[in-house]
Amino acid sequence: MKNKEDLKAAIGGHDKSALVVWENKFVTNIDLIDKQHKELVNLTNNLYQTCMGRDPDKVKDAFKKALQQMVEYVRFHFNAEVELLKRINYPDYPAHKAMHDELIGKILEAAQDYNSGKHFVPNSFVRTLKDWVFGHIAFHDKNYALYIANQKKKGLLNDQQING
Repeated sequence: MKNKEDLKAAIGGHDKSALVVWENKFVTNIDLIDKQHKELVNLTNNLYQTCMGRDPDKVKDAFKKALQQMVEYVRFHFNAEVELLKRINYPDYPAHKAMHDELIGKILEAAQDYNSGKHFVPNSFVRTLKDWVFGHIAFHDKNYALYIANQKKKGLLNDQQING
């Protein structure tokens, strides 16, 4: 097998080294958000694959870089999502933003713990992050996507308002 695509094809279309596989349950039908969620899938898998390295010194350095990249992208995505929710006057905006703020706080705390040498299990952290982020997408983000779809049907929102 020459590359990851060959590996994926050989095992039925899924890369077994992936922790998260993009599924329809994550689709919001909002192009910008779906693209960003797909990037979160990629970054989560990268973080996970980094944890699976064999050389502890290389894993530590690579994990720090991958974690920083994840932190930056989560902040970027959450800001984009919050701006969307403000633009459309989403009624559950304060609670949704609070969930984002809570996760960012947990990620930053974990990164600080890792960087300061506290006992930290990267693989466990990545799995917890995956469960939170993708549980949030599959449930809470689907709620605002449904709200948007309903508002569009009623003629109260249009693509320009959604896409900014």
